[in-house]
Amino acid sequence: MSELAAIIAQTTGYKNSRQATADFIMAHDELMNDFMRICFENTNPDHYKGCWAMELIAYEKLKWFQEHLDLICSKSKILTNESAIRPLSKVIFLLLEAHYKTLKNEIHFTESQRQELIELNFDWLITDTKVASKVYAMRSLQLLGKEYDWIHPELQTILAKDFSNHTAAYRAVSKDILKKLNHQK
Repeated sequence: MSELAAIIAQTTGYKNSRQATADFIMAHDELMNDFMRICFENTNPDHYKGCWAMELIAYEKLKWFQEHLDLICSKSKILTNESAIRPLSKVIFLLLEAHYKTLKNEIHFTESQRQELIELNFDWLITDTKVASKVYAMRSLQLLGKEYDWIHPELQTILAKDFSNHTAAYRAVSKDILKKLNHQK
């Protein structure tokens, strides 16, 4: 087992542990390719721990993910572990936010990558994933809908239909997004 794999395997859910793993990778940027491969290796029993660290890396080194967008866009749909999907949904939201909202336009998605993300986020929104992943999917689709006209009406329909069937957290974000979408009309 490589040193990177061992460090990921030893990572726990505690913030300090996740941050230590993220710090290790940020101090050894030459390991980023191997790290990303582990995060998307569904058969690796520790892949979700890598996703925990990936989220923390994204807060500090978002640009590092530019060269991994193909991997993120094409392989995210194969992940089934909720502990991997939640941080990944946050990373994708941060990347889309950088693509659409920042003046520097730090992240550049291709058309096909954006199409994959649209499909992925709608899947997360309408399937039985946890609320946090659904919330980031909503927010990502709201951003993507600024470029693709058909997304906002679809998003509104789904959010309005599912509103009463979900938790208070889902309803709060859903209400906020619906309000913003209705205001844009």
